[in-house]
Amino acid sequence: MSRIGKQPIPVPDGVEVKVDGSHVSVKGPKGELARSFDGDMSIALDDGVVSVTRPSDEPRHRALHGLTRTLVANMVTGVRDGFEKRLEIQGVGYKADQKGKAIVLNVGFSHPVDVEPPEGVELKVESPTLIVVSGIDKEKVGQLAAEIRGVRPPEPYKGKGIRYLGEYVRRKAGKATVAAG
Repeated sequence: MSRIGKQPIPVPDGVEVKVDGSHVSVKGPKGELARSFDGDMSIALDDGVVSVTRPSDEPRHRALHGLTRTLVANMVTGVRDGFEKRLEIQGVGYKADQKGKAIVLNVGFSHPVDVEPPEGVELKVESPTLIVVSGIDKEKVGQLAAEIRGVRPPEPYKGKGIRYLGEYVRRKAGKATVAAG
């Protein structure tokens, strides 16, 4: 039995979960999320607890079991608390500016890079070197944060670029000079 898949998902106060076959919709104080899952997985709501069960020990069902449970749990957490990713910019002259809902990145290119957030995701520039990506859908928040990091990933020689807050970047030594003799 899947260790993750067999764990029940408690539904907190203020969060409403509706299960209709393989379609689950979750409504909470921060918003509403809905998603359809594989028809083989059976999702049940009993006494404020959501549980996911699988029909067999087939490898495909075993893989879907934990995935389905985690996706439903992320929906419940998202509508109650939301998700957030923080990115920091390092490098001389590298910065971000807020422009309406979008942000403008100046990270060493000959042009500024505009980043528009998708529906349900919010971008905020707390300081010129700190960007906060937040929303109720964990998948969208993580994807947008990865796309922003991908504009200028941290390089290993000077460490310049955009990285997740607290991310460790392994540094490399530069070119070694050889004395002419």
